[in-house]
Amino acid sequence: MKKNGFPSLQGSNGTSNDTSGAGKTDAGARADNGVGIIMTGILSLSSGILGKGTGSAVRRVMAAVVALIGLAAAGPARAEITIDINGGNFQPLPIAIPAFGGDAQLGAQIAEVVTSDLKRSGLFVPLDPASFIDKAVNPNVMPNFQNWRVINAQALVTGDTQRTGDGRIQTNFRLWDIYASQQLTGQQFVTPEANWRRVAHIIADAIYERLTGEKGYFDSRVVFVDETGPKNQRVKRLAIMDQDGANVRYLTQGKELVLTPRFSPSTQDITYMSFGGNENPRVYLLNLDTGSRQVVGNFNNMTFAPRFSPDGRRVVMSLEQGGNSNIYAMDLASRQVQRLTDSAAIDTGPSYSPDGSQIVFESDRGGSQQLYVMGAGGGGAQRISFGNGRYSTPVWSPRGDLIAFTRQSGGKFAIGIMKPDGSGERILTEGFHNEGPTWAPNGRVLMFFRDNGQGPQLWSVDLTGRNEQRIPTPNMASDPAWSPLLK
Repeated sequence: MKKNGFPSLQGSNGTSNDTSGAGKTDAGARADNGVGIIMTGILSLSSGILGKGTGSAVRRVMAAVVALIGLAAAGPARAEITIDINGGNFQPLPIAIPAFGGDAQLGAQIAEVVTSDLKRSGLFVPLDPASFIDKAVNPNVMPNFQNWRVINAQALVTGDTQRTGDGRIQTNFRLWDIYASQQLTGQQFVTPEANWRRVAHIIADAIYERLTGEKGYFDSRVVFVDETGPKNQRVKRLAIMDQDGANVRYLTQGKELVLTPRFSPSTQDITYMSFGGNENPRVYLLNLDTGSRQVVGNFNNMTFAPRFSPDGRRVVMSLEQGGNSNIYAMDLASRQVQRLTDSAAIDTGPSYSPDGSQIVFESDRGGSQQLYVMGAGGGGAQRISFGNGRYSTPVWSPRGDLIAFTRQSGGKFAIGIMKPDGSGERILTEGFHNEGPTWAPNGRVLMFFRDNGQGPQLWSVDLTGRNEQRIPTPNMASDPAWSPLLK
């Protein structure tokens, strides 16, 4: 257990909370070199580090933080600021994020990533640093709240980062409510310097959670298909990156065609399809820790669209037989296969509900490509899509309240959402070719790929449909799949 006495505003009282083992990246390329991010303290106004550390490995560094005691300035009490993201008519919150103190380069970089994360969420409006009256902000000193009110900031983030001399950095931050004149949350981390971006994402998640009451999604990754070369000679490699497009690493070398990668919700595994030589497409399981790869079932027929069950113990997929495709589930421990549909149609694209009790899939059993929901054991399929056009690539929200899909109609491809019973259908974005939605771990944002004729690229859109963002990638990119929050 690592102790760190954080300088307090009114005295210090510090212990620590060890969350080592929190920095895994991809197969053979771990950014943390096997050493995790350690949250060494929870910071408050009245003390440096709060709470008694247990030394146990906490799976998620933000889980210990709820609401911290603040010291209100003299004057009438005010309600704490919050962002209601369920109302639909919210106004983005003006927030000031000065460069972190300490190491100037790292401090500026961390503040920049935090700013970018919050801005891209559509819930925050980071203020222009040129408008700041206080240019250098010490996180260990009470802010001059009036100077931030003048520029219409409602929240303020202060922090600093220092190199510890052993290849690590120590970073702390505080989130302030400008009009209530109090601290809302504060934390301190020690990590290998290579993990500085993860620290920034974790800080952004903490701010998001404290102000919205819901988990963030910034400390997560996306696996996708990187594409290069002309269309008739396309090279496709499996790649992984941070959710904002940084830290791209390649998991395959492009010798085989790869499609539809998907993350396990509970392990460091991904599943994907691969075409090699003259063989039928096969479903593979790739471990990101070791780089080892194994075939998920040695079928003589073509397999499609693999996806994990919520507990990570099963993979559901489509298997082609005699011109038809049906849905099958395989137990990864026993390798036993269960057939879930039996129709003279093409059933594919299965996705589990987050509680594992139901599966949504696409089928042309009714004459056109539509969405159906059935029990996880098969049987009782009910059609849920009734709009104009063909529906495909359904995926259940991790919150369980919505199903995202692709709808093709009138020569356009749209990304939309509906409730699991088919009601409340809403199109979020529409264009020449949009396809393959995947949910952020908090169920508030979708990523998909768009091809306007110049090759596919990754985009994201929130549930309002107003906040579209292009996700930068080195080359063309398709088939994104969002990971759970990193652990």
